[in-house]
Amino acid sequence: MNDELKKAIYRDSGKPIGERVEDLLSRMTLEEKVVQLGAVWGAQCIEDDAFSEERARTALQNGIGHITRLAGLMEPRAGAKIANAIQKFLVEETRLGVPAIVHEESCAGYLARDADCFPMPIGLASTFEPELVERMAGVIREQMRSVGAHHTLAPVVDVARDARWGRVEETFGEDTYLVSRMGVAYVKGLQTDNLQEGIVCTGKHYAGYGFSEGGLNWAPSHIPPRELLDVFVAPFAAVISEACIASIMNAYQEIDGVPCGASKYLLDDVLRGMLGFKGYVVADYFTLEALHRNHNIAATREEAARLGLEAGLDLELPTLSIYNEPLLTAIERGDVDVALVDRAVGRVLKSKFELGLFENAFVETDAIAGVYHRPDDRKLARHIARKSMVLLKNEDDLLPLSPDIKSLAVIGPCAASIRLLQGDYHFPSHHEIIHGAISDDAWTDSSGVKEQDIEGSAAPVREGSGEKADDILGLKDRPKTNLADYFPDMVSVLAGIKARVSEATKVLYARGCDISGTATEGIAEAVEITKRAEVAVVALGGKSGLLKGCTSGEACDAANLGLTGVQQELVEAVVATGTPTVVVLINGRPLALPWIAGHVPAVLEAWLPGEEGGNAVAEVLFGDVNPAGRLPVSLARDVGQMPVYYNHKPTGAKSMFWGDYSDMPVTPLYPFGHGLSYTTFVYDNLRLSADALPSDGVLDITVNVKNTGKSAGDEVVQLYIHDVAGSVTRPVKELKGFKRITLQPGEARDLTFHLDMSQLAFHCRDMNFAVEPGKVKVMIGASSEDIRLEGEFEIAGEVRKLKMTEIVPTSVDVIHSGTR
Repeated sequence: MNDELKKAIYRDSGKPIGERVEDLLSRMTLEEKVVQLGAVWGAQCIEDDAFSEERARTALQNGIGHITRLAGLMEPRAGAKIANAIQKFLVEETRLGVPAIVHEESCAGYLARDADCFPMPIGLASTFEPELVERMAGVIREQMRSVGAHHTLAPVVDVARDARWGRVEETFGEDTYLVSRMGVAYVKGLQTDNLQEGIVCTGKHYAGYGFSEGGLNWAPSHIPPRELLDVFVAPFAAVISEACIASIMNAYQEIDGVPCGASKYLLDDVLRGMLGFKGYVVADYFTLEALHRNHNIAATREEAARLGLEAGLDLELPTLSIYNEPLLTAIERGDVDVALVDRAVGRVLKSKFELGLFENAFVETDAIAGVYHRPDDRKLARHIARKSMVLLKNEDDLLPLSPDIKSLAVIGPCAASIRLLQGDYHFPSHHEIIHGAISDDAWTDSSGVKEQDIEGSAAPVREGSGEKADDILGLKDRPKTNLADYFPDMVSVLAGIKARVSEATKVLYARGCDISGTATEGIAEAVEITKRAEVAVVALGGKSGLLKGCTSGEACDAANLGLTGVQQELVEAVVATGTPTVVVLINGRPLALPWIAGHVPAVLEAWLPGEEGGNAVAEVLFGDVNPAGRLPVSLARDVGQMPVYYNHKPTGAKSMFWGDYSDMPVTPLYPFGHGLSYTTFVYDNLRLSADALPSDGVLDITVNVKNTGKSAGDEVVQLYIHDVAGSVTRPVKELKGFKRITLQPGEARDLTFHLDMSQLAFHCRDMNFAVEPGKVKVMIGASSEDIRLEGEFEIAGEVRKLKMTEIVPTSVDVIHSGTR
């Protein structure tokens, strides 16, 4: 870099960012601008596990916007050294010395070698405790920053209304308010208020991705404009207005014939105009190629470049494919205005300046070890997993079990596996893309009893399945590896149980069957050990991931919501022995299991609980933890009910005029917000601060909750409202507040919800976003169906127009009010 450039305005940290961006743009050639609009795979700069200057000169000669996914290729310290080498090359060997942004994934923990695997978001949402999500995000931030990562493609703030869709597990569920609260907490913990200390977060997938035709990935979403804004765009408004999220990612699917990645209405008019978004929009991987090859709205790749830039898609990921030669050709032909390029490049550069990369693009590699494998982080993972457990059924108080039980049968394909505790955006699943499928088994056969190695598995990786990704990443000849080389220690359900029961307890184990397939040979063994046990714990579910053969995860959608393979036959055979049976569900997809609900005494939903999942399950089974997770989705009776969600319209969820289907009830098997406890709670003394208030007022709603049981426990107190009569049809109820509290036996607390009237705004008949006058019903309950107390108030005065970004979340005060 010459002396003139060293003294340039863009190099001066004392200058305003806007001036620095303008100065740098003015000095860039068209080729230097265009490369800022895309990325290269980290592997493109690596050879023999080391930085390759030769490969870098090919990939980075004019600079680059992003580096894609360095994590996973090597252990953290080695990866950080390569990140430093890439940045050093960019700063010292390119003309303008513009550093790159390294982006990664972190849906449920930093998706990288050695990083902690927390519960998947569907489990995080089940905690109904946003504070835990913010704490988890803080751990992710430290681990990412330590290795030189700057940008994460998370959180997922899609509202998921169809359980057939494979990515439900990545979401915070079906409710707009819950998704918003969890999403805001995630961004605050990871991005923080200062990007020089945080990580750029990406809200995805914008918008309506979680409600597709047939529940199929990338399929069109048939969502009318009002519902799109009020339900599916609303969480994005929250993360923008409350957490100043710095990046948004488009969804893959189309709405009314226009793919989201080419929608000027969504990416410009709504996102930047209506919601006031100031950051930059990144393409979900291969979005621009999809405009040409999948959606067929661009006859050429040059036209795809034009459509993307005109719509407001600023950065192509994972690599430059459309925003390079095709874009340059389109500009040369006069089909694309360079001003559109400058607009997008300016947004990317602005983020680089906000991150402080021009002042310090490097990390101190000696400090990395201090933020991995920390006991406190494992404790947090275990704590969140405990809080995510949802007790769906507990007939005759079968649970909790005594740790001194004489004999216990542990059965099922999910019982001894650590692989099946992981979701599609946990690192093990992405490890499979590179190295091939990991065996579902994570046990060794010794002394006649299959026992889990609690310290971590060394189960071999299966060959195959990862060849295509190997070619893309240039990793074809990388050696296969053992699980223990890549992941933190993980604890299976079997291991958690064996560690918790008394030394005198005889634990019998049989796999019974696989997740998929038709083999039933193992069922007889499962039945035999069940007959010898006092209680049977049957761990069933699915395999989440991204490879063919997985039962949930990205692109792994399903037409059936029942158990896969012969798992249903397995549990039926176990129950038929007469031995009391507990089913533990390890799954990402919300399943429809009416037979289990009707015939199994106790059912525990554990979702995909991550590294400490086995311990958390065992602690709930044996009463060390009183379960209090709540369903963030409605669980259907049958796939034919799809979509099923609690906040439907007045004529929804019923067949006029008999109500139910001809062959089953229309109600869900288990409703949104449902979850049982080992203790009991009484709700009493509902008080509203006013009978009427203006449309800009705040209503205080107070309720007393008391633990009337014999053990301490958590209760999730839920506030729902219903707009009695609106200018357009309104949902039968909507969640507008919640609070998880801990009460000792006999203890009571007053909870006061401060409900701002902006929470009652919606897009009225004229499509103005407003609060309308009228009566509003207030409901306080333990689930969307278990409503304990009701009241009513009136919004007086005129219609109040406001912006979606002016919605004020409901705060809750908790006051101790006595002990028995």
